[in-house]
Amino acid sequence: MEGPIEIIKTEVLSDNWYVLRKITYRYRDAGGQWVTRNREVYDRGNGAVILLYNKSARKVILTRQFRLPSFVNGNESGMLIEACAGLLDRDNAEDAIRRETEEETGYKIGTVEKVYEAYMSPGSVTEILYFFIAEYIPSMKVHEGGGLEHEQEDIEVLELPFDEALKMIRTGEIKDGKTIMLLQELRLRGLM
Repeated sequence: MEGPIEIIKTEVLSDNWYVLRKITYRYRDAGGQWVTRNREVYDRGNGAVILLYNKSARKVILTRQFRLPSFVNGNESGMLIEACAGLLDRDNAEDAIRRETEEETGYKIGTVEKVYEAYMSPGSVTEILYFFIAEYIPSMKVHEGGGLEHEQEDIEVLELPFDEALKMIRTGEIKDGKTIMLLQELRLRGLM
Protein backbone atom coordinates (compact mmCIF):
# COMPACT_ATOMS: atom_id res chain seq x y z
CA MET A 1 0.00 0.00 0.00
CA GLU A 2 1.35 3.40 -0.98
CA GLY A 3 1.50 6.21 1.55
CA PRO A 4 -0.39 9.49 1.18
CA ILE A 5 2.69 11.32 -0.17
CA GLU A 6 5.51 10.19 -2.45
CA ILE A 7 8.60 12.33 -3.07
CA ILE A 8 9.54 11.88 -6.74
CA LYS A 9 12.49 14.26 -7.10
CA THR A 10 14.47 16.73 -4.99
CA GLU A 11 16.73 19.38 -6.56
CA VAL A 12 18.95 21.80 -4.62
CA LEU A 13 18.42 25.26 -6.13
CA SER A 14 20.66 27.11 -3.67
CA ASP A 15 22.72 26.34 -0.59
CA ASN A 16 24.40 29.72 -0.27
CA TRP A 17 22.98 30.80 3.12
CA TYR A 18 20.50 28.02 3.87
CA VAL A 19 19.07 25.38 1.53
CA LEU A 20 16.42 26.02 -1.10
CA ARG A 21 15.06 22.86 -2.73
CA LYS A 22 12.58 22.21 -5.51
CA ILE A 23 10.57 19.12 -4.63
CA THR A 24 8.37 17.18 -7.02
CA TYR A 25 5.87 15.00 -5.18
CA ARG A 26 2.65 13.05 -5.58
CA TYR A 27 -0.17 12.96 -3.07
CA ARG A 28 -3.77 11.83 -2.86
CA ASP A 29 -6.18 14.73 -3.12
CA ALA A 30 -9.52 14.97 -1.31
CA GLY A 31 -11.17 12.88 -4.05
CA GLY A 32 -8.63 10.06 -3.66
CA GLN A 33 -6.84 10.82 -6.94
CA TRP A 34 -3.05 10.96 -7.23
CA VAL A 35 -1.83 14.42 -8.27
CA THR A 36 1.71 15.62 -8.96
CA ARG A 37 2.96 19.00 -7.74
CA ASN A 38 6.22 21.01 -7.55
CA ARG A 39 7.04 23.28 -4.63
CA GLU A 40 10.11 25.17 -3.46
CA VAL A 41 11.02 24.52 0.16
CA TYR A 42 13.42 26.69 2.17
CA ASP A 43 15.23 24.88 4.99
CA ARG A 44 16.95 27.16 7.47
CA GLY A 45 16.75 24.84 10.47
CA ASN A 46 14.52 25.19 13.51
CA GLY A 47 14.57 28.15 15.86
CA ALA A 48 13.52 29.48 19.23
CA VAL A 49 12.14 32.82 20.42
CA ILE A 50 11.73 34.27 23.91
CA LEU A 51 9.99 37.24 25.46
CA LEU A 52 11.64 38.47 28.64
CA TYR A 53 9.29 40.27 31.02
CA ASN A 54 9.59 42.02 34.36
CA LYS A 55 6.25 41.68 36.07
CA SER A 56 6.81 44.21 38.86
CA ALA A 57 8.14 46.91 36.48
CA ARG A 58 5.63 45.91 33.74
CA LYS A 59 8.40 45.95 31.12
CA VAL A 60 9.60 43.66 28.34
CA ILE A 61 12.93 43.23 26.58
CA LEU A 62 12.83 43.43 22.78
CA THR A 63 15.47 43.92 20.10
CA ARG A 64 15.75 46.10 17.02
CA GLN A 65 17.75 45.05 13.98
CA PHE A 66 17.92 45.37 10.21
CA ARG A 67 16.00 42.69 8.27
CA LEU A 68 16.69 42.76 4.53
CA PRO A 69 13.54 40.82 3.50
CA SER A 70 11.36 43.40 5.27
CA PHE A 71 13.22 46.21 3.47
CA VAL A 72 12.75 44.51 0.09
CA ASN A 73 9.02 44.20 0.89
CA GLY A 74 8.36 47.86 1.69
CA ASN A 75 9.77 48.51 5.19
CA GLU A 76 11.58 51.80 4.42
CA SER A 77 14.25 51.47 7.12
CA GLY A 78 14.43 47.67 7.11
CA MET A 79 14.49 47.81 10.93
CA LEU A 80 12.22 45.47 12.92
CA ILE A 81 11.44 45.32 16.61
CA GLU A 82 11.42 41.69 17.69
CA ALA A 83 11.57 39.31 20.61
CA CYS A 84 14.99 37.70 21.01
CA ALA A 85 15.32 34.70 18.68
CA GLY A 86 17.78 32.46 16.94
CA LEU A 87 18.43 29.13 15.31
CA LEU A 88 18.93 26.00 17.39
CA ASP A 89 22.34 25.20 15.86
CA ARG A 90 22.12 21.53 16.94
CA ASP A 91 21.19 22.47 20.53
CA ASN A 92 17.88 21.63 22.14
CA ALA A 93 15.45 24.55 22.07
CA GLU A 94 15.89 25.52 25.74
CA ASP A 95 19.70 25.60 25.58
CA ALA A 96 19.59 27.51 22.30
CA ILE A 97 17.27 30.20 23.63
CA ARG A 98 19.38 30.67 26.77
CA ARG A 99 22.46 31.14 24.53
CA GLU A 100 20.65 33.54 22.18
CA THR A 101 19.23 35.55 25.08
CA GLU A 102 22.66 36.20 26.53
CA GLU A 103 24.25 36.94 23.12
CA GLU A 104 21.51 39.29 21.91
CA THR A 105 20.18 40.95 25.07
CA GLY A 106 23.01 40.55 27.58
CA TYR A 107 20.68 38.88 30.13
CA LYS A 108 21.70 35.56 31.72
CA ILE A 109 18.31 34.08 32.51
CA GLY A 110 17.27 31.38 34.96
CA THR A 111 14.00 29.56 34.44
CA VAL A 112 12.40 29.59 31.01
CA GLU A 113 8.89 28.38 30.22
CA LYS A 114 8.07 26.79 26.89
CA VAL A 115 4.76 28.19 25.69
CA TYR A 116 4.21 26.31 22.41
CA GLU A 117 5.80 25.52 19.07
CA ALA A 118 4.57 26.52 15.63
CA TYR A 119 5.31 26.48 11.92
CA MET A 120 5.52 30.16 11.02
CA SER A 121 5.33 29.97 7.21
CA PRO A 122 4.49 26.33 6.35
CA GLY A 123 3.72 27.04 2.70
CA SER A 124 7.42 27.34 1.92
CA VAL A 125 9.64 27.21 5.04
CA THR A 126 10.42 24.02 7.02
CA GLU A 127 11.22 25.81 10.31
CA ILE A 128 9.48 24.95 13.57
CA LEU A 129 9.78 27.82 16.05
CA TYR A 130 9.81 27.07 19.79
CA PHE A 131 8.26 29.87 21.87
CA PHE A 132 9.41 30.72 25.41
CA ILE A 133 8.79 33.34 28.08
CA ALA A 134 10.94 34.15 31.11
CA GLU A 135 10.99 36.70 33.89
CA TYR A 136 14.02 38.94 34.20
CA ILE A 137 15.34 41.38 36.78
CA PRO A 138 18.03 44.04 36.23
CA SER A 139 20.69 42.04 38.12
CA MET A 140 20.52 39.34 35.40
CA LYS A 141 22.17 41.77 32.93
CA VAL A 142 25.75 40.50 32.48
CA HIS A 143 26.77 42.58 29.43
CA GLU A 144 25.34 44.97 26.85
CA GLY A 145 24.15 42.35 24.37
CA GLY A 146 23.94 43.26 20.71
CA GLY A 147 24.70 39.90 19.13
CA LEU A 148 27.88 38.37 17.79
CA GLU A 149 30.07 40.13 15.26
CA HIS A 150 31.05 36.87 13.50
CA GLU A 151 27.32 36.20 12.95
CA GLN A 152 27.03 39.69 11.41
CA GLU A 153 24.58 40.77 14.12
CA ASP A 154 24.06 44.43 15.01
CA ILE A 155 21.27 44.36 17.56
CA GLU A 156 19.88 47.18 19.70
CA VAL A 157 18.38 46.05 23.02
CA LEU A 158 15.11 47.76 24.03
CA GLU A 159 13.44 47.74 27.43
CA LEU A 160 9.87 48.90 26.91
CA PRO A 161 6.79 49.28 29.06
CA PHE A 162 4.45 46.39 28.26
CA ASP A 163 1.50 48.69 27.46
CA GLU A 164 3.68 50.68 25.07
CA ALA A 165 4.74 47.47 23.28
CA LEU A 166 1.06 46.53 22.83
CA LYS A 167 0.33 49.99 21.39
CA MET A 168 3.26 49.55 19.01
CA ILE A 169 1.47 46.57 17.48
CA ARG A 170 -1.54 48.77 16.68
CA THR A 171 0.60 51.62 15.31
CA GLY A 172 2.60 49.24 13.12
CA GLU A 173 5.90 49.85 14.92
CA ILE A 174 5.93 46.14 15.83
CA LYS A 175 5.16 44.00 12.77
CA ASP A 176 7.00 40.79 13.63
CA GLY A 177 4.58 37.86 13.98
CA LYS A 178 6.47 35.90 16.64
CA THR A 179 6.78 39.03 18.80
CA ILE A 180 3.09 39.84 18.46
CA MET A 181 2.23 36.26 19.44
CA LEU A 182 4.34 36.39 22.61
CA LEU A 183 3.13 39.84 23.67
CA GLN A 184 -0.45 38.60 23.28
CA GLU A 185 0.44 35.43 25.23
CA LEU A 186 1.56 37.52 28.20
CA ARG A 187 -1.65 39.52 27.98
CA LEU A 188 -3.89 36.42 27.70
CA ARG A 189 -2.22 34.83 30.71
CA GLY A 190 -2.67 37.99 32.76
CA LEU A 191 1.07 38.09 33.48
CA MET A 192 1.27 41.78 32.65
